[in-house]
Amino acid sequence: MATHDRRQREFAQREALFLDTAQALIQREGLLNLQMARIAEECEYAIGTLYRHFASKEDLLVALATRNSLDRVELFERAARWSGPTRDRIVALALADLIVLREQPEHFRLAQFVWTEVVWGAASEPSRQRALAACEPLATLVEAISAEARARGDLPSALSMTDEGLTIGPWILSLGMHTLAQQQGLLDPAIGDPYRLLFKHLHYLLNGYGWQPLFDPGDDDALDRSVERLCRDVFDAPCPYPPR
Repeated sequence: MATHDRRQREFAQREALFLDTAQALIQREGLLNLQMARIAEECEYAIGTLYRHFASKEDLLVALATRNSLDRVELFERAARWSGPTRDRIVALALADLIVLREQPEHFRLAQFVWTEVVWGAASEPSRQRALAACEPLATLVEAISAEARARGDLPSALSMTDEGLTIGPWILSLGMHTLAQQQGLLDPAIGDPYRLLFKHLHYLLNGYGWQPLFDPGDDDALDRSVERLCRDVFDAPCPYPPR
């Protein structure tokens, strides 16, 4: 039994080394230049040992993105379990995502690549299932806020969407803006900071849901104060976009 436990620990440590090395290589040399042989060489293991852990480069990339996504859970939990209004908690979730992106932009770029057909479609089914399971706690946290908002009367009782369907809207807004903002030249500089615009759109969406209390997204000063307050009260962090 002791030998079995030791082998499991060694296996886990070796896997972590492979993933750490892959992350470092991506940061230094770019995602598209990543090679399995180079990872094995950097770790001083035979390439066959690396393939014992990951059946393909696609499986390794999915595993790395899965591990990175777990870094988001702690911030999402802080936002979801904060004692403030349910609407503020939804906005705080978008802030949590932005904080992670600003601190670790390579994680977002990797996730974008992993969800493409060329990687996701080529990864093994167990690898994909582990990735989906890692995302499940995030979805559960978000849907719980929507359910609480209905119970409190913050959302209209006549709103016909499910909690899952309703919370896809803010997620799509955040993901779309992150994608546009990360690609140089796609956004006209005249729009100003793209993330201030993201929070404007988010409040317009929540107003459309009838999510109380309603907020005027056209009031730039009030918007900035709201974002700064959430950053301070929920995350003890500075505003993730510069002041006007």
